[in-house]
Amino acid sequence: MYEESKREKFVRLAENRVNSTLKDISLIGNLSNKSNYDYTKEDVDKIIRTLKKSVNDLEMNFASKNRSDFKL
Repeated sequence: MYEESKREKFVRLAENRVNSTLKDISLIGNLSNKSNYDYTKEDVDKIIRTLKKSVNDLEMNFASKNRSDFKL
């Protein structure tokens, strides 16, 4: 029986999750159609601010896990 390596598992999960996220972001973009939806600039700003914060949190998460401790 074949056991998936940590790298293979990371690649498989990352590809699936990122592609799923990109699709969901595209679906959020579809909400911009004013003929189908009513929204305010504040609504849009809140959505964008929340998504940007989530991406920043993601970057911090990877940065903190890959950082090595300082030693003399």
